[in-house]
Amino acid sequence: MNTERKIIPVDQDAVSAVVSIPGRVQDGTGILIAHGAGNDMENPLIVHLAEGLADAGYLTVRFNFPYKEKGRKGPDPQKTLVRTWQCVVRFVRENYGLSTVVAAGKSMGGRVASQAAADGSILPDRLIFFGYPLHPPGKKDRLRDAHLYDLKTPMLFFAGTRDALCDLALLKTVLEKLAAPWSLDIVDGGDHSFNTLKSMNLNRQDVYDQILQSTIAWLGS
Repeated sequence: MNTERKIIPVDQDAVSAVVSIPGRVQDGTGILIAHGAGNDMENPLIVHLAEGLADAGYLTVRFNFPYKEKGRKGPDPQKTLVRTWQCVVRFVRENYGLSTVVAAGKSMGGRVASQAAADGSILPDRLIFFGYPLHPPGKKDRLRDAHLYDLKTPMLFFAGTRDALCDLALLKTVLEKLAAPWSLDIVDGGDHSFNTLKSMNLNRQDVYDQILQSTIAWLGS
């Protein structure tokens, strides 16, 4: 596996990206992974997934949004987040000759990818959500689900049973109404970052490996 650090222009801005290139790209497939609101592309889960997927034969790209590139805490406006996804997808397609692009993201990164896919801003072949933020904490009446019903793209959701931003029962209700094919992988005891209770005797690596292997299995299905 080779690793390349890239700078991707986003209009007047630019963002950093890390491209992990396997010796042989699996079926011309590339997986783009965006970070959540409170972290960046160096988030341990994102790094683990990117490197593990590359080892499995998939070209992977993890990247920052502009606000993280500038060291700011608050996320960019939605328009900028979507534009970043557009620029990263275009950069990868133009430079790596991929036939299939999978848009994946942790929390906000995945939500924005799905919204961009729903309105046609990007056209991924598949979507993966590593902790979908279905609602704000404690506000289960404010679901972020409306755009999901417009999607026809196959989707894979990972959800922890203790996720304060994604009530599992509500998520299942949403999934049952989707028009697109979907799969749900539940992380027992996991919170929004897939941290589990100490009583479960699961270390972070075990949980990350579970998510990685489930992702590889779904991609190959």
